Amino acid sequence: MKIAAGILVLALGITATPSDEITLTASSVNVAEPGTPVRIKILRWSTEDEMRPIVTALAAPPAQPSEVARANAGPPPGAARGRGAAAGGRGRGRGGPALAPLSPIAAFTAALNRVPTVGYLWTNEITGYSIKYAWHAPLPDGTERIVLVADRRLGAYTNAWKAQGPDTDYTFTLVELRAGPKGLIEGKTSLTNTIVVDSAAKTVAIDNYAAATTCLGPPKTPGLR
Repeated sequence: MKIAAGILVLALGITATPSDEITLTASSVNVAEPGTPVRIKILRWSTEDEMRPIVTALAAPPAQPSEVARANAGPPPGAARGRGAAAGGRGRGRGGPALAPLSPIAAFTAALNRVPTVGYLWTNEITGYSIKYAWHAPLPDGTERIVLVADRRLGAYTNAWKAQGPDTDYTFTLVELRAGPKGLIEGKTSLTNTIVVDSAAKTVAIDNYAAATTCLGPPKTPGLR
């Protein structure tokens, strides 16, 4: 059973500025130093062209070495290599070993770094975090679902965000939020939860969101505008 620590209780106001920017304020819970302030500013939502390669990278199986890489790697150990090999082992393969395929997480991370910044996340650390992925959609019950991905791991250089459970080894941070009809918000992160592709919604997301521990907080301004 996974323990979804590293949760953000977004007891916050969600406000839209005249430029349609959205600002969220929050505090951390279920971590070594709960109550850490969090402020998120979404400048704009990611476009389909920006999101597609990120979602595709996580959904795809590990990439296979190209035919060129295979050819350059030469035959497998023990195999005859060229006409000279049988006569005295003088044949030589071309190039070095084939490039190792990227894992889905490595491909996802690489794709994340190729898109523009669409927002920022700040804690009480000196520097903030660039948000590279911002997606949202309404759920059937009227809840607003928001998925954000920052380019670095939250609290990578401090123990404040040490979770009450096994950590993931992601170098980024995915935050998935829920905004209820009355503005109640909960948030879960990839600090302790694995991420997957939600094929139906065409977005990346927290794996098994419903089973993860959740916290609610009264917003200052109800709803999304």
